[in-house]
Amino acid sequence: MTATSQTATAASWTHTPTSTRTFTPTSTSTPTSTSTPTASTTPTITSTPTITPTPTFDFPKVTVNQTLAACRYGPAKVYLFRFELQAGDTGIVWGRAPYGGSWFYVKMDRYAKACWLSPYVVDVTGDVNTVIEEDEHLIITNELYKPPTNVVAVRDGDQVTVSWDPVWMTEDDDRGYLLEAWVCQGGNQVWVPASLENQFQTQYTFTDQQGCSEKSHGELRTVEKHGYTDAVQIPWPPY
Repeated sequence: MTATSQTATAASWTHTPTSTRTFTPTSTSTPTSTSTPTASTTPTITSTPTITPTPTFDFPKVTVNQTLAACRYGPAKVYLFRFELQAGDTGIVWGRAPYGGSWFYVKMDRYAKACWLSPYVVDVTGDVNTVIEEDEHLIITNELYKPPTNVVAVRDGDQVTVSWDPVWMTEDDDRGYLLEAWVCQGGNQVWVPASLENQFQTQYTFTDQQGCSEKSHGELRTVEKHGYTDAVQIPWPPY
């Protein structure tokens, strides 16, 4: 048996490659946010306040009308002399005493410090009622001498007698003692200052009546030519 050669005719198959689409990404533009400018606020013009000048207080003025006058440490003649004044000296009134005959608390032009002046030795320009009541006693203290000791007050009806031990001072320094008391007289509490001339006068009597709501009281100081010591309270006896 003859082998039949079969020639397989292979169909000639040509493979045509199919192109594969390559995906190239297309860039997508990202929208950029554009900021909208904010409108600027127009500044409000603030009017500048006008400064109104405050009027300066016009203190009453004084002119000395005596040949010589004394300006003192307190509002009464019992106080030490502080400055000597002459006719024509001028100054201003800073205050007035709430008691003691309406003495003036003054700043005289030719002195740097204030003092107390009697209303009877000056001519006044202006209204002294516009100044404050000044309770400034220019009592100065010193260490040269001591305040009085063993102070006693004894009542006999309307009379109150204050006594104390003497304080030694040199004759040149000696100016005695100063008492200031607030006592009842005629139904009103009144201020009574008193001075004693030398260290050997160690007793003084006040009139102090009934009929006041406030209690009477007082204080005592040693006085020498440079000033006053600290005050000692008087143990005032009840009525």
